[in-house]
Amino acid sequence: MSPTLLPLISSPRHGSRSSMTCHYRCNNACDAPVPNESDNPRMRDLVEGALARRSVLKGGAVGAGALVLAGLGTASPAAAASTALSAKEARTTPNLGRAAFTPVAPNRADAVTNAPGFTHNVVIRWGDPVEAGAPRFDVEAQTPEAQAKQFGYNNDYVGVLPLRGRQALLVTNHEYTDENLMFPAGAYDDATIKKIAIAAHGMAVVTIERGRATGSWVRADHRRAEHNRRITGSTPFTVEGPAAGHELLRTAADPSGRTVLGTFGNCAGGTTPWGTVLSGEENFNGYFDASGPVEPSNATSFKRYGLPTTTATNRGWSSVDERFDLAKHPHEAYRFGWIVEIDPYEPESAPVKQTMLGRFKHEGANVSLSRSGHAVAYMGDDERGDYLYKFVSADTFRKGGSRAARTHNKGLLTRGTLYVARFSGDGTGDGEFDGAGTWVALTSDTTSYVPGMSVAEVLINTRLAADTVSPTKMDRPEDVEANPVNGKVYCALTNNSSRGTAYPTDEANPLASSMTRPALGAPLRTQSGNRNGYVLELTEHGNDHAATTFTWDLFLVCGDPEAPETYFAGYDKSRVSPISCPDNVAFDKVGNLWISTDGNVLGSNDGLFRVPVTGPERGNVQQFLTVPYGAETCGPLITDDQLSVFVAVQHPGETDGATFEAPTSTWPHTDGFPRPSIVVSYRS
Repeated sequence: MSPTLLPLISSPRHGSRSSMTCHYRCNNACDAPVPNESDNPRMRDLVEGALARRSVLKGGAVGAGALVLAGLGTASPAAAASTALSAKEARTTPNLGRAAFTPVAPNRADAVTNAPGFTHNVVIRWGDPVEAGAPRFDVEAQTPEAQAKQFGYNNDYVGVLPLRGRQALLVTNHEYTDENLMFPAGAYDDATIKKIAIAAHGMAVVTIERGRATGSWVRADHRRAEHNRRITGSTPFTVEGPAAGHELLRTAADPSGRTVLGTFGNCAGGTTPWGTVLSGEENFNGYFDASGPVEPSNATSFKRYGLPTTTATNRGWSSVDERFDLAKHPHEAYRFGWIVEIDPYEPESAPVKQTMLGRFKHEGANVSLSRSGHAVAYMGDDERGDYLYKFVSADTFRKGGSRAARTHNKGLLTRGTLYVARFSGDGTGDGEFDGAGTWVALTSDTTSYVPGMSVAEVLINTRLAADTVSPTKMDRPEDVEANPVNGKVYCALTNNSSRGTAYPTDEANPLASSMTRPALGAPLRTQSGNRNGYVLELTEHGNDHAATTFTWDLFLVCGDPEAPETYFAGYDKSRVSPISCPDNVAFDKVGNLWISTDGNVLGSNDGLFRVPVTGPERGNVQQFLTVPYGAETCGPLITDDQLSVFVAVQHPGETDGATFEAPTSTWPHTDGFPRPSIVVSYRS
């Protein structure tokens, strides 16, 4: 995220549970001229148009990144919030950054529950057509070919980029599938189910347009949407960066090590200042089987990444595609766990795996610009006891939307330096969890700083490389984003039930026990570890994203305000909403932090929360919405005109024992079974 924004909006992933055994079980009309409907503008026209005017999204984004024009300084919160609203105006304004609302109470409803005065509509559901020629969805007649043209399963990250007139491009990840909820019993053979599942993974680009109600958005006609695109578990990707072509990336099918089929486990993401979308391959390890022992030379790496080293069956994809059998094709595993980059404006372009950003269980990547114009990508490795990373590009961002500038900028992630974070505390005598930290260099594109490992080896086995420099083991660092208003960086640390046992406490990860509720309204109980998570606030030295030192504090120690360990930036705990398991973060134009949750252990459904980060209301957590029963809140995304908040509702009804025939959710209630969907909320 950059301090100066232009027409682009985006969000992090946003979502984390990548399988049933993953983490927890293992408008104002736009002011741009509307072109003739027959126009088919070239890429240069689209980007230059976006840079030249406040287009359909009016300056963009407040989520994972934004197109940047000139200023690289940080706007002051006072400037961003210069016009105060009266109490009456705050109760009625459609401006999501300034609106006063009554927080949503914890609940177990099988619905998206908005704050009073707000409503929502479903934008797109699993199975809805994306590409021209996609058939109408029929749960009894699914095919791999149809699914490859339809909206995939378990939508996660949400990004929205300006197109033209009243239209925009919605970009979404499809993280994983839940076959128990997708297929009627006995309707499909095992091979067909696996092939459909492979096609249901990946990403989607969907043209959307403003609806009739202010703040609403709807799907455009897919039959005439030339940018619409599905990327699946079989789509060819180009490998770029220093590790491209390394022997560990070479396979029998790809002896060059430069072309990979597919992406999966795609969790959060971000939109770059040059108008591409980044997506994180997270829990890729669960997609590989082993028909027998794996070559011993891979054992250390495989163990560190959770890959099988002996006979094992995970999703069983190897039965329909042999490359997923690590006993036969061990190098295939090294081709996943990357940040991938797609260009939504060029549907024929090959998506890219960017090796310079390292290989681990990427939650996502969010790009800001340093004061000197270098691209800085913040990343979390979403596993208990893993690390926080950032990348700083060697080259600087070029302004403008010309093809030459955009080509240059699309190469920024191939050269630079990859760092990992080490935190130190200053003691708890000041009543806060805070301290300082250092970004420890692992490798540049030409020089490895890890003895005994080459540049490519550091990038391919980033976890092993990082282990050697003693970074701080964090409690599942997920979404990491810079606030475009105050310049600080915010990281969701979702939870770690093993903190205090397998992982000793430290000031950055202080809780060895925490309080939860076994059911809604049940008494609080004490459990071991950090069960509710934290939100970390990080300030780079000089407020410069390229700095190598920083200060930090735990902005939120999440949980129930009645629990003694909770902390809400010093705000009165009796006035805040309970919040558990922060997952993704986003920002509105005022600079408020928006937090989505995954895995609430206080008895309620997951939700979306707004919290100011400055002023007298700093730390006042308010729940804006809840998602349906069994679902996770992904996204979120607040449009720059402040009229719309997009949320991805992932895995509704994913609970123990739920099946297609016996679902625990049927949301969005258009069928007798659940369908993960994208929704947009706005003032009613």
